[in-house]
Amino acid sequence: MRILLDTSTFLWFIGGSRKLSKKAIEIIENFDNELVMSAASLWEIAIKDSIGKLELSEPFEQLIPKEINKNEIEILQIELPHLYEMMKLPLYHKDPFDRLIIAQGIIEQLPVIACDKAFKSYNIDIIW
Repeated sequence: MRILLDTSTFLWFIGGSRKLSKKAIEIIENFDNELVMSAASLWEIAIKDSIGKLELSEPFEQLIPKEINKNEIEILQIELPHLYEMMKLPLYHKDPFDRLIIAQGIIEQLPVIACDKAFKSYNIDIIW
């Protein structure tokens, strides 16, 4: 199964956080599953790291490529259909990164691993 990781899910996983649900950990660690992460998540992490809102264990340019490769994560690029879908979404969730991840999940028909309750307001499969 292909699964889209929310930004927080990715960060909690690579950081070994206890915030992840048992189900989320099992799915992420199952090698039969294909992990996908939005380019929007990379952008969000880079922005938050550069303005001091996020503390990474290593510099971004070392940590992120290492974890992407180690966990065999596919990067989902932002395409026009994703943006069109995002523009149609009701404003239940106002975070632009999360809205784009939701739109990508809808267009690509991918379940999203996310704990954000606002995700459940959309027509998308949420795993938590």
